[in-house]
Amino acid sequence: MDKNKLLKAIADDTRMNILTLLLRHNYCVRALANELKLSEATISQHLKVLREAGLLVGEKRGYYMHYTVERSVLQDLASEIESLVTIETEICLPETQKDCPANEKQECHKKGECDEETKKICHG
Repeated sequence: MDKNKLLKAIADDTRMNILTLLLRHNYCVRALANELKLSEATISQHLKVLREAGLLVGEKRGYYMHYTVERSVLQDLASEIESLVTIETEICLPETQKDCPANEKQECHKKGECDEETKKICHG
């Protein structure tokens, strides 16, 4: 799963609208265009991005291609995003870590003035 492609694909409002519609029903390009009041060419371009991200599968029915959402791809992405919440904030101890921003803060307050880099680290 290419997370960057997936996130870029769903970052667009139109593509999110397409996904939402396709999660409820299978649609062809023409039906999506009618539903969203966009041209078929525009819908096709958005579908291409969603397909390349692995979010859609097309099934030929007669003359038309009907699209379905790969729900497992969405579930995997959701799981990865959810796992970010479990990352705990670590306490930075200047005595044990050389790259600790607290080292910069102590130096800042020893000197009385901060350089630009230390200001970013200490004061945001």
